[in-house]
Amino acid sequence: MTATVLNERPQPDEVLTDIADYVLQYRIDSEEAWKTAYYCFLDTLGCGFEALTYPACTKLLGPVVPGTVVPAGAKVPGTPYQLDPIQAAFNIGTIVRWLDFNDTWLAAEWGHPSDNLGGILATADWLSRMQVAKGGRSLKASAVLEAMIMAHEIQGILALENSFNKVGLDHVILVKVASTAVVGKLLGLSRSELINAISLAFVDGQALRTYRHAPNTGSRKSWAAGDATSRAVRLALIAQTGEMGYPSVLTAPGWGFYDVLFKGQSFSFQRPYGSYVMENILFKISFPAEFHAQTAAEAAMILHAELLSRGKTAADVVRITIRTHEAAIRIIDKKGPLHNPADRDHCIQYMVAVPLLFGRLTAEDYEDAVAVDIRIDWLREKMSCVEDPQFTKDYHDPSKRSIANALTVELADGSILPEVLVEYPIGHPRRRQEGVPLLIEKYRRNVGRLFAGKQQQQILETTLDYDKFKQLDVIDLVDLMAK
Repeated sequence: MTATVLNERPQPDEVLTDIADYVLQYRIDSEEAWKTAYYCFLDTLGCGFEALTYPACTKLLGPVVPGTVVPAGAKVPGTPYQLDPIQAAFNIGTIVRWLDFNDTWLAAEWGHPSDNLGGILATADWLSRMQVAKGGRSLKASAVLEAMIMAHEIQGILALENSFNKVGLDHVILVKVASTAVVGKLLGLSRSELINAISLAFVDGQALRTYRHAPNTGSRKSWAAGDATSRAVRLALIAQTGEMGYPSVLTAPGWGFYDVLFKGQSFSFQRPYGSYVMENILFKISFPAEFHAQTAAEAAMILHAELLSRGKTAADVVRITIRTHEAAIRIIDKKGPLHNPADRDHCIQYMVAVPLLFGRLTAEDYEDAVAVDIRIDWLREKMSCVEDPQFTKDYHDPSKRSIANALTVELADGSILPEVLVEYPIGHPRRRQEGVPLLIEKYRRNVGRLFAGKQQQQILETTLDYDKFKQLDVIDLVDLMAK
């Protein structure tokens, strides 16, 4: 005999209402958050512009049915495409994530909150064009920045204490949830409709991490976030029709998210929603590399110069010890053959070998033309990763959030180079003053990859003025970057 289930519809789970109330009621008064969101916007689209130079990325873009153009649809920056907001979100989300060069958040769960820009910008542009077509006005760029701050916060706060990767789920579930919430606000959903939309994001099918780990690492990790943010737009639009939600999607015994996918554990929260995540976001400035290896690559660059100063090269190396943190060992400590660029940019040994050899690490260095150099695998075989418990502790410490790596190189003549320790990468908040000028230079360089002459000049003049940028109409901003 089984007990009869009492079929009384419960009140919505608190996690759902907290997100909805934050999105609808919170007012962002942190100038640091606003200014960081502005830098994040520039950097994120710049990453997308660089990705548009890679055929492996561009083959996935455009409408589902070739030749389709949606009147008053959302435009995809850097391309000629004008699409429905769902497909536009996929396109934008894919280009900004393709090269693993956009911002990062590290906690119990990691991820890239700027992935949400796909859904945010596509929805804001589409809504603006629809409103202008009806005699109304475009949203301002400040509305995009506000949505970015909130999406960052939702994704990042959920990630602080809750590890989705440890139950085999990919972090793009948080992109889906965060994008659904902020896109729902842009669409003007009521509180109950927004709660329904967020519940749909949790009850939806969730991506496995299979494509991020050996032996299956592959390019889906470069479009998974585009998929998630576009799905969020779809779910928010479904909720807008009045479609019902699922109030106990998380807590329902036996059938809820916690019991089915989270080993029966409920979410834990370290702090309430505000603007903490955007203020403390990590930018990838120097290297297009999985973030846990950023400091390792920086240390390798220092060691490359040290070897040259001693009249040595990587050929003189007999052993390399990488002192690192648990997350790096779990995700990117990798032996054996590397099968594709996605495999290589998630291998700490590869991301150390290339700068040691060449004094650089660029997106091109993950391609086959560079990877065929037998010296890279030769060096990889000489490396070993060792967890330093203090590094792991400092990684999780809210007051530090370090991403430390330390490299020790032993040479064939018996000498050992002084260990090079880098605790905080240049994109860390503790190095923000140092990093912002380099971030702007990275943006300029990426705009120059795709646009020439007068258009390049107009983009830079318009977008590099913070006060002017906030007041731009979204449609003017996107039109400025159309091909």
